[in-house]
Amino acid sequence: MSELLLLQAARLKGRLSAEAASASAGIPADDAQAGLESLVAAGHVKAAGTAFRLTPEGRERLAALLGDERDGVDQEALDAAYHQFDDVNNELKSIVTAWQMKDDDTPNDHSDSEYDLAVVDRLYELDEQFAPLLATMIELAPRLAPYRDRFAGAVAKLREGDHSYVARPITDSYHTVWFELHEELIGLLGRVRVDEAKAGRA
Repeated sequence: MSELLLLQAARLKGRLSAEAASASAGIPADDAQAGLESLVAAGHVKAAGTAFRLTPEGRERLAALLGDERDGVDQEALDAAYHQFDDVNNELKSIVTAWQMKDDDTPNDHSDSEYDLAVVDRLYELDEQFAPLLATMIELAPRLAPYRDRFAGAVAKLREGDHSYVARPITDSYHTVWFELHEELIGLLGRVRVDEAKAGRA
């Protein structure tokens, strides 16, 4: 399981540090570092400074592991959950748009704290609404379990007043974690993002 978790984290992150691997895989940092070093020895990732990147052989290995995992997932039940996810995904996209733009022509410069807090409150509401569906997804695909703590971590940062955790790239902001979960669901269902985008579900 840790091999799949780490390879998938490397695919989703592009450049994966041991710290990010630990958060993504839900394992201790020392275990993440050791796991990544084992993957280097196997030729599945390569070191790039303090980060790690997938090799072509790693992508092949990941594809095989994901295929095996997909075969063990109840596709009908996951498809039903994915359709429910689409509804909350539309709300998440609306929240992120509101965070970035106050209207079609006015970027949000975050000088209006009342406006920003209202957007963050919408995100809290969505998080509460989404929790039961996330639990269902984890039951269907247990490898997704670390997403529960990753979402909780982003919410905790927001409640501490760090509003960059709404949608800041690279960090485990709420939007970053959401995007990666969406990628996971697309893959688990044997779909591709370009087709999902055409269908309005990306």
